This record gives sequence, structure tokens and C-alpha cells, in this order.
Amino acid sequence: MSSLGKLIKQAARVQAEVEKVQAQLAQRTVQASSGGGAVTAVARCDGTLVSIKIDPAAVNPAEVQLLEDLVLAAVNQALQQARDISTAEMSKATAGFQLPGMR
Repeated sequence: MSSLGKLIKQAARVQAEVEKVQAQLAQRTVQASSGGGAVTAVARCDGTLVSIKIDPAAVNPAEVQLLEDLVLAAVNQALQQARDISTAEMSKATAGFQLPGMR
């Protein structure tokens, strides 16, 4: 089999593995909280936000800015965890795939 044929076959295997990992990541979730659990965010590892839970005790009209900061912190932490997992899983899926002439 020619080098091009081998490359095409390898690329097809990698593509199938990437699609499988992407489907798994779309189902996998991570959770992060801030403010000692006052705000909890759940995100999927495909980068989508699933839910935000706010403890009613954290809702104080006089401290809306604090609540907004807690929500932002929890969401950003959950999304970062999701990105880290996604990057690690995609690296595994594409490991060993080498284009000719590239190193």
C-alpha cells in the first residue's frame, strides 16, 4: 500500500476516534462552585453550560455584584475544567497521527 493510502487509512481511523471522543465529551459533565457552595455551575466537556444553582441564602438585593461575581467564578471554573478534559481526551484520540514531513 502506498504511503498516501496508509495516511488516508490512518486519517480515517483518527477521524472516527475523534468523533467518538466528541460524543463522549458531550455527555460528560464537570461541576464547580464558588462562595463556599453558594453558587454551583455544571458544564459539559463540549463547552456548554448545563446548569447554575444558587443557594437562596446567597440572594441579597444589596449584594447583587457579589452574586454576579460568584456566578462568573463558578462558570469560568467549570468551563476551564471542561476544556482541560476535552484537550486531554482529544490529545489521546489523535496521538500518533503524523503527517509525512511533519514532526
